[in-house]
Amino acid sequence: MPAKSKAQQKAAGAALSAKRGETKKSELQGASKEMYESMSEKELEAFASTKRKGLPKKKD
Repeated sequence: MPAKSKAQQKAAGAALSAKRGETKKSELQGASKEMYESMSEKELEAFASTKRKGLPKKKD
């Protein structure tokens, strides 16, 4: 499932980084924190790997 906005893609990247232990969970805020808790690493990879070209900054 691809990300629908640049903000969503960026939040998924932050959550994925925390899942992998590259950043601390305590550094997550808002959507990235929710994504960390509710999504698997594989799902986060799919969101984070979405190409940013053509995506809106924020989802309506």
